[in-house]
Amino acid sequence: MVGNASEEPIKSQPMSPDRAKIEPERIPERLSALAALDRVREAAAGTAIYLVGGAVRDLLLGRDRTDLDIVVEGAAAALGQRLGEAIRTHERFSTAKVRVDGLELDLATARAESYPEPGALPEVRPATLAEDLDRRDFTLNAMAVPLTRDPALIDPHGGREDLERGVLRVLHERSFVDDPTRALRAARYAARYGFELDPDTERLLRETDLTTVSSDRVDAELRKLAAEPEARRGFELLDEWGLVPLGDGASELIDAVSAVTADDSWSEMSDRDEAVLAAAKGTGLTAARGLAGAEVRAPSQGVDLARGHDGVTLALARALGAEWLDGYVEEWREVRLEIDGEDLMRAGVPEGPAVGRGLAAALDAKLDGEVSGREDELRVALNAARS
Repeated sequence: MVGNASEEPIKSQPMSPDRAKIEPERIPERLSALAALDRVREAAAGTAIYLVGGAVRDLLLGRDRTDLDIVVEGAAAALGQRLGEAIRTHERFSTAKVRVDGLELDLATARAESYPEPGALPEVRPATLAEDLDRRDFTLNAMAVPLTRDPALIDPHGGREDLERGVLRVLHERSFVDDPTRALRAARYAARYGFELDPDTERLLRETDLTTVSSDRVDAELRKLAAEPEARRGFELLDEWGLVPLGDGASELIDAVSAVTADDSWSEMSDRDEAVLAAAKGTGLTAARGLAGAEVRAPSQGVDLARGHDGVTLALARALGAEWLDGYVEEWREVRLEIDGEDLMRAGVPEGPAVGRGLAAALDAKLDGEVSGREDELRVALNAARS
C-alpha cells in the first residue's frame, strides 16, 4: 500500500465536444428507439409529459439507459396506474415508479421545492415544467424533451453548452446549502464523464457542510459513487475538495478490491460496490489487515481464520495480499463431511459438546487431506470426541 491520495489531487479532464457527441438533432431518432415511450404517450391521454434530467443528458450523449425520468404536468400516480404495471408511489414527492417493456420509468408531477432549513428534505408543491427544471442540481440535469409534441430540446439554463464544454455548474448559490448531497453527486458526475467544476460551483462546493444531512443520506450517495466504474476518481475528488477524507492507501485499495471482486468466485462471495465503499471509508480494515498478515500453513487453519467474517472483509483482506483466501473462496468453504452428529451418537458419543468437537476434528482432517471417505471421517471424529 502506498501514500494518501490527497497528497496529489486528481484533476478531472473536461470532455471535448467531439468526445461528448452532443447531437440534439438526433433526439427524435433516439427517442423512437425507446418503444416503451409509445405506451407512455398513449396512457398520458393528452397530458403534457417530458423526458427530463439525466435521461436527456444521456440521450444527448448517445448513451443507453435502463431507466428514464419523466415529468408530468398533472398527476404522476394516475399516469402510472393507467400504464397498468406494478407501481410504487411516494405521496410526499408526487412520484411513481413503473416498469414498462423492460425500462424502469420514474414518473414525477412537475413541482417546485423549498427548504425549511439547510439539509432538510424539501417541501414541494405542484408547479410548471419551468419551475421543475429550476429546482434541479446541475445545468446538465436541467434539460427536458417534450414527449407529446415536437421533441425540441428545452434548455433554460445552458445545460447543452456546459455538456459540450465538459463543465459541472449548479443553478443557484444555495444549491449545496439546501441539499449538501449534491456535492457528493458532483464527484460522481465528474468521475463518470471527466468533467471540470465551474469556478463558482467549486467555490460553493468546498464550503458544503455535510453535517446538516443524515449519515444515511450521505451513505446512500456514497454507495452510488462506489457503484461507478471510476469510483476511485470520485472518492479522490471528494478528498481533494475536503468533503470525505481518504485514508492512507485507500485509492489503491479501491482499485485492488474492484479487481478482486471482478473474479467470478469472488463476485459470489462479496458485493463489489459494498467492498469499494468499505475500502474508501476504511470500514473493516483492522480485521482485513489481520487476515492479510496471517501465515496460513493448512486449509483447516484458513477456514478457521476466515469463518465468521463477512464477504466484504474477506475481499478487502484478499486485496491487501491474503492470497490464501482464494483457496477458501474457491474450494475450502465448500468442503462437507459425509458423517453427521447422528453417526457419532449411534456410535456411543453422548449428545453435547463432544459431538461438535468430533465433527470439527474430522472436518479439519478432511480439509488437510488426512482422511478419505466416511470410515476415515468417523474414526477421526470418534477419537476426538472421546479424548
